[in-house]
Amino acid sequence: MTAFNLKKFIKDKEVKDLLAGLATSMDEDFCVKDNDNEILYGTDGGDMTNRLPVTANGETVGLVYGRNDKEIAVMATCLNHLTGAETLIRAQTAARQAAWNELTTIYDFVEQVNAFDIQQIADLLIRKVSGKIEADNVSVILINEKTGKLEFIPDGNGAAMSITAIAESLRSFGNAEIINDCRSDSRLATDSISSLIYAPIKAKGNNNAKPIGFAFASTTDTHPFSAADLDFFRTLVSQAASIIDNAILHKNTVRKKAVIDMAKTLVATLEKRDLYTAGHSRRVKKYSLAIADYLKDINTEDKDRLALAAELHDIGKVGVRDKVLLKPFKPTEDEWNEIKLHPIYGEEILTHIDEFEDVIKGVKYHHEHFDGSGYPDKLKGSNIDLFARIIAFADAFDAITTERPYERPFDGKKVLSPDDAFERLKKDAGTHFDPEVVAAFTKAFTDGKITA
Repeated sequence: MTAFNLKKFIKDKEVKDLLAGLATSMDEDFCVKDNDNEILYGTDGGDMTNRLPVTANGETVGLVYGRNDKEIAVMATCLNHLTGAETLIRAQTAARQAAWNELTTIYDFVEQVNAFDIQQIADLLIRKVSGKIEADNVSVILINEKTGKLEFIPDGNGAAMSITAIAESLRSFGNAEIINDCRSDSRLATDSISSLIYAPIKAKGNNNAKPIGFAFASTTDTHPFSAADLDFFRTLVSQAASIIDNAILHKNTVRKKAVIDMAKTLVATLEKRDLYTAGHSRRVKKYSLAIADYLKDINTEDKDRLALAAELHDIGKVGVRDKVLLKPFKPTEDEWNEIKLHPIYGEEILTHIDEFEDVIKGVKYHHEHFDGSGYPDKLKGSNIDLFARIIAFADAFDAITTERPYERPFDGKKVLSPDDAFERLKKDAGTHFDPEVVAAFTKAFTDGKITA
């Protein structure tokens, strides 16, 4: 706190006029001196032996001299009241200024940040915190939604701090807090830092949710963080959390669009080779979604994944040779075995793309049978992925209502009408197909939701 300047204070015209008025009303001479014995007001006649202190912020900043105890007591009381009021005003002004500076910092943060660039958000957060709080390190860490692993966002120099052990310990923290003796805190057990301030990064509008990350500032010396530091840090991190959450949602949206575009490209690649597959994939997707509408516990996100799996279910056929895939009559046993590899080829194509992780099983196992007689792994019952069980029925329905290269009428197989196909496939409930899926298809078909 800045020392109170009594000399500057008494030079103020209003203060001077007030002191003069007091001296006149009491008809008594007096003088005021600072701690260096410099006269700030009045004249020292040499016979002013009585004195009383003038205080500010609990410290003596000067003395009132006079001849009469009673009069200088009144003068000292008045002057101390004035210095006290001035000190309070200055403190309130400083507090208001500090609050304004903090608000400005937070406003600048929100205004300056690029809402879709997580790296920039972290860099700006680190700069703003470093400019306000005395810290040797400020770190921003996100928690990978799928793997649960910590992801350090590098600082402006492109390097993450070597604080993995500390960060892992902080993962279990809940609310924002200060630890000013890290070396003795059993949760941290570290000798590398002395004080630490922590705040979780939570998705906006859901303070009860698990954090999507956290931020912390630390010092290696014994400098303690204050409650004011915590308030500022928590407020700024909260603002950053909202922006980071938006950035993640935007990133996922952009990524999802890219994945869908990629899926369309993969399907288009197959369409160029086999025109039947193009219409087949779209129809299987349509039938699959109609079935899903009549199954319990399938939400909108599940349907999105199911639609993608259905559209990509035959993507592995890009690995099947043209002379086999496009053969105009029934394939040989060896050729049929090659065709049966397409679910595995599909898995191999999709497994390297994270966003396809949730649809791979639907692609790989759509030729498994409910009784375990299918391929490629002879899975049985509920061990078969639900998406695959749905696609299996939709695929079979389209197969016998649409002409295929290796199922021509001259091979003795006729294309069935939707009604005949429906009656035919119902008989395979519990053997080839999941009875619940067949029941859902039955409801959809009866309600007119299925049209070939």
